[in-house]
Amino acid sequence: MKVLSIQSAVAYGHVGNSAAVFPLQRIGVEVMPVYTVNFSNHTGYGAWRGPMISPDHVREVIDGIEDRGVFPEVDVILSGYQGGEGIADVILDAVARIKSVNPDAVYACDPVMGNAKSGCFVAPAIPVLLRERVVPAADLITPNQFELGYLTGTEPGSLESTLESVDLVRASGPRTVLVTSVERPDREGGTIEMLAVDDDGAWIVQTPRLPMKANGSGDVTAALFTAHSRRTGSVADALAMTASSVFDLLSNTHESGQRELRLVESQEAYANPRMQFEVRQVR
Repeated sequence: MKVLSIQSAVAYGHVGNSAAVFPLQRIGVEVMPVYTVNFSNHTGYGAWRGPMISPDHVREVIDGIEDRGVFPEVDVILSGYQGGEGIADVILDAVARIKSVNPDAVYACDPVMGNAKSGCFVAPAIPVLLRERVVPAADLITPNQFELGYLTGTEPGSLESTLESVDLVRASGPRTVLVTSVERPDREGGTIEMLAVDDDGAWIVQTPRLPMKANGSGDVTAALFTAHSRRTGSVADALAMTASSVFDLLSNTHESGQRELRLVESQEAYANPRMQFEVRQVR
């Protein structure tokens, strides 16, 4: 499997491609990372150094990959946080060009906008751009519950309302939706859930909620779920494997007492997680 991953990169810590590439490689996926920023660290620290890469320069890198004749071999185009409006045009153009030579290629979009605790933390134009242009072009999306509400103009809370919101966003284009950070009122205390939906049904998985915030965990989740679903053809299996691996990664990080994901130390978790979680079909 070959993945073209168009995301940010940081030297210290793990977000964007700096979070997604290594876990994908550990499960045997060949990744071609294209960077949209090259920062010293993620912006959650409040200060960082390094350049935001212009859309023209990002396009140049993608053009160079096309020059090597690789586009027909690309199975997945993966995108995450979009710092500026111009990057979306570059991503959508790459998706169109790859699909023109490989119609089976999948575009997976993590529509990063914010979360329930922090609210929306991207530029005001980005949510509109994602909702109106990017998400409709995607085959698979991985919003958290807050972002799902933003995309659909709804307030998903219960399982039923979350499924209704998923149906709305699926009607706009993407056939597969993974909703992360699902917090329905009637779930067991001290837990958090993920919900995956495609044409074959809907499945939910519940894991313990760890008392921590880990930047980059969503990027790992999106990458692993996309790869597993593409490889197995089963959303339920992809959900189970992703939940187990990401929980293992977060547990290792929490136990270490460190702020950044213990990405390398947790490398066995991506293919052989310690814990397995039950996936339940809900539709």
